[in-house]
Amino acid sequence: MTTTSLPMLLRVEQPDQPPRKLKLGARPDSVDSLIRILKHELDLDLDVDLLYEDPDFDGKLTALTDINELPQKAVVHITFSQDSSSVASTVLLSDVSSPERLSRWPPGPFPIPMFSFDVELKLRDGNAEYENKNTYLNLTRDLKHSILESMASTIYGFKAYPSDKEISMAAEALVAKHPCLTQPGAEKGWNGWKNSIKFKMGNYRNKMRRAGCQEVAVNSGKRSRSHPEKEPSHSNIKRPKRAELNFLPNFPKGKDPSQLEEMRQTIVDECKKVDKDLTLIRKLMEATFPLRRQTIVMSFPPVNEIMDLWPALKIESELYAEFQRLTNQNLPNTFYAELDRHLPRMMTLFRQKAAKTGKTADALASILKLHDEQESHDIHSRRTTALQALPVYLRDDATELFRTCTDDSDEPDLDGVALGLLTFANNDAGLYNALRVSVVIEGAVVMSVSRHTDAFLIMFGLMYALHLSYPKALINTFEFVQKILLGLDGGKLSPKLQTMKIDLSM
Repeated sequence: MTTTSLPMLLRVEQPDQPPRKLKLGARPDSVDSLIRILKHELDLDLDVDLLYEDPDFDGKLTALTDINELPQKAVVHITFSQDSSSVASTVLLSDVSSPERLSRWPPGPFPIPMFSFDVELKLRDGNAEYENKNTYLNLTRDLKHSILESMASTIYGFKAYPSDKEISMAAEALVAKHPCLTQPGAEKGWNGWKNSIKFKMGNYRNKMRRAGCQEVAVNSGKRSRSHPEKEPSHSNIKRPKRAELNFLPNFPKGKDPSQLEEMRQTIVDECKKVDKDLTLIRKLMEATFPLRRQTIVMSFPPVNEIMDLWPALKIESELYAEFQRLTNQNLPNTFYAELDRHLPRMMTLFRQKAAKTGKTADALASILKLHDEQESHDIHSRRTTALQALPVYLRDDATELFRTCTDDSDEPDLDGVALGLLTFANNDAGLYNALRVSVVIEGAVVMSVSRHTDAFLIMFGLMYALHLSYPKALINTFEFVQKILLGLDGGKLSPKLQTMKIDLSM
């Protein structure tokens, strides 16, 4: 009997749906064939990608590209492709623009733009003259203005409020590409350009503010000579602080707040149904993203009020879609891939620390002892242990973060809990076999899932979606996730996180 004729048993996991067990009479001919079967069986009308828990790598999620790699008895995870959701949105709302930014600040050299034709000619001749005679270009006022205007426009395409270090990167790249612009006498040859670009960015923001760009207009109306009673110009500035690309986008072309409010109400009505139209919800959530951000960032209502206004954020796939709108990053895929990559080294570091003396060592030893007592040590248990031990290792206070309730009928008092994970279990080892894990924000349960690591990731995504600050007691833990695992603004690390990053690479 050939392998293609053997029956297959699949456990199919998909966002916001309970797992399904499917029996196939034979192995499909290809991955595409399997996708067609799953779409038919599960009544899916969007493009999907498949991941599977690879037994060769302790159940780590792996992209399914070869059907013969799939075991006869396998766990398959369905993810909805980004392209399919964006195409679907276009079908329903063809006049709705996509988020304004699609790229984060480049990790390497800053990409210097192509200037106008006449400027490029002058720079080409200037570079040739510099190479042959080591003479600098004679900058006219108009020429410098044109260069700075293009640089500011390109920088604004990445960030409205670049940091001092990022402006330095742009100035350095400008002189590296066009050495004739080197400023003689300057320590690095580009310090003057840095100051000019910084000043130009302020002017460019004013220009965009007058044009009605919401992310900078929100910071207008500060104290001035004619309005001395208003707040200082540098106080309460609303700007991205965790590498959000689309922090406060403008309304879509042709849409006003009343039209977007009608769409929001449609989302609320759809979320009340037992059989929700997730495709429609995704399209409307994409369209109403600017309205939602304006409400959250400018009004900053309580979390329970936001969740009542936008109940689709309680749907796991929609929360992850919101994170992608904000950062252009797939949260679960990136998080789990990086966590799994670092897991072996993290567990080694935890055990090395636990072997020493002190409160931190004792706390880590207790966590690892509970881990070692588990019968199963699959990828899920190791992830759970790592996330439990991480704040202890980083010396954060996780007292309020992790709570366990062994009596499902006895709801604990959550008053005063700003942020936490409440695990319902039959015993103290419930983190590994929880009945459910609830995400608690501002004293109320927001969402519940079955796995501890999924609940942790949802909690992190909600902090971005709801514009919540990291708790001071857990700042290292969440910045580890943001900057080291997800690589969002990873160039700014505290000494403690810098040390751990180095230790992980050893």
